[in-house]
Amino acid sequence: MSHKAEAVFVPLNIAVLTVSDTRTFETDTSGQLFVDRLESAGHFLAARVLLKDDLYKIRAQVAQWIADDQVQVVLITGGTGFTGRDSTPEAVACLLDKQVDGFGELFRQISVADIGTSTVQSRALAGLANGTLVCCLPGSTNACRTAWDGILGEQLDNRHRPCNFVPHLKQAEPCGPRG
Repeated sequence: MSHKAEAVFVPLNIAVLTVSDTRTFETDTSGQLFVDRLESAGHFLAARVLLKDDLYKIRAQVAQWIADDQVQVVLITGGTGFTGRDSTPEAVACLLDKQVDGFGELFRQISVADIGTSTVQSRALAGLANGTLVCCLPGSTNACRTAWDGILGEQLDNRHRPCNFVPHLKQAEPCGPRG
C-alpha cells in the first residue's frame, strides 16, 4: 500500500556498507543492488565501502557516517547471521539513539514468503542516530531486494503517507552523483 502525497520528491544521501570476508566490489551483488535501487529512486550515493566482518571496523565506519553532516541514511548488508564472525548488530546497536523495532519485525514478516521459517535467523535491525537512519540487513541479494522493495523504497520517500523517515533525518545538501 503506497500513498504518495502531491509533494516534491526529496532525494537523500545514502551510504552503503557491505560486510563480508569474501566479497569484492566486483562480486558484491547485494551492495550493488542497494546502489542501483537508491539511484533509480532518485537518491544519491554518498559513499560505498566494503569491510571484513570486524566489529570495531564496522562500528568506526558507521560512527563516521553518523557524524557526517551529509550522510542521512546508512544501509548495511551482511554480518547479521549467527556465525562466529557475524557482528554487525553488535557493532551498530550501541551507536543508535533510538531503535526502530518494527523494522526487523516487518522484514522477517515479509521474508517468510521467500525463505519460510528460516527468517527467524535474521537479525535485521534499524535505528536512528544523530538524524541518520541506519539499517542492518542480511548479506543475500534477495534479502536486500526484499528490504528495499518491501520497506525502504517507501520509507525513504518523503511523499509516502501516512508517514516515512525523511522528516526525522538531518537536513543535508544533495551529494550529487558520486561513486
